[in-house]
Amino acid sequence: MTHDERLEQHMYDLLSQRGVTIKDIAHIVYDLQVDYVPHITIEQCQAHIQEVLKKREVQHAVVTGIELDMAVEAGHFSPILRDIIARDAGLYGIDEILALSIVNVYGSIGLTNFGYVDKMKTGIVKELDSKTPGRVNTFIDDLVGAIAAAAAARIAHAGLEKNQD
Repeated sequence: MTHDERLEQHMYDLLSQRGVTIKDIAHIVYDLQVDYVPHITIEQCQAHIQEVLKKREVQHAVVTGIELDMAVEAGHFSPILRDIIARDAGLYGIDEILALSIVNVYGSIGLTNFGYVDKMKTGIVKELDSKTPGRVNTFIDDLVGAIAAAAAARIAHAGLEKNQD
């Protein structure tokens, strides 16, 4: 197995360990796109997510963010930083900045999709954003939202919408 294949597998393993499936993300993508692409299927959404997840910069962001959440759970970092991340402090914002590295691959539509997903917090993003004792999901909720936003933008870039300009 090559280094790139190990990185990709590690990313998928981390997502799975944190309770996230591609199908969970696909439901968000579907909700974002069904008004524009009425014939879209969950399977098509999953395929676009898998394409997003093939990008090394996406893999780097996902692995980094999930491992940061896990490091906070394990008690690493200074008490002040652990507290900020564990609480998902309102003005921290680094979690969103890391997620933006994913959506920026797909331009302004990726960014606007991410803003919507981050505000609405539906599906698995809402579950991850809920506070669970002993569990830190500060980074993963935004990363999952960014993956969904990027996949939705990828669909839009593919020109599948019903009213093309």
